[in-house]
Amino acid sequence: MAKSSIHTVVLIALFSALTFIATTIKIPLPTGAFVHLGNAVLVLSVLLLGFVRGSLAGGIGFFLFDLVNGYATEAPYFLLEAFIVGGVTYGAFLLFKKQPHALWQLLVIASAAGVAKIGMTQLKNTVMQLWLGSPNLTTAFFAATVKLPATLTNVVLTIFAIALLYFPLVKAFNRLRIAK
Repeated sequence: MAKSSIHTVVLIALFSALTFIATTIKIPLPTGAFVHLGNAVLVLSVLLLGFVRGSLAGGIGFFLFDLVNGYATEAPYFLLEAFIVGGVTYGAFLLFKKQPHALWQLLVIASAAGVAKIGMTQLKNTVMQLWLGSPNLTTAFFAATVKLPATLTNVVLTIFAIALLYFPLVKAFNRLRIAK
């Protein structure tokens, strides 16, 4: 039992660190947003560790990134967002009984995660525009769309990364479970 708990803590810490690193390696855009692979690691962690552990790992990675890089006020939001995107990801994963065998199934799962990420980003940015004094919801919504290109790019990168990395990582995890 203790060995299993240590194994779980180590995997959560590993995926937290991977999320942090994948978010740190970024390409800035003129809008102030940036493109990174942190979302791909979040999705992979949910698929490999499960909803709670994977979302926690991704959320901790994003939270630490925000604290270290001057975005401390946004850190709690990204922890929450990791659980929402993780929940949608896991829901799509359950559609395939947690064992997707075909590339198209991974594309469905990753796309569902992407839709959740886009929705959360648009919601957050709309609320921020209202908080900053936008005169109404419509104006705030359209002003918030300025930051969506980075999110859309992150979603596309996440879909490609999941398609490329999921099956090899599942094989590696299965070998670890056998060796345990």
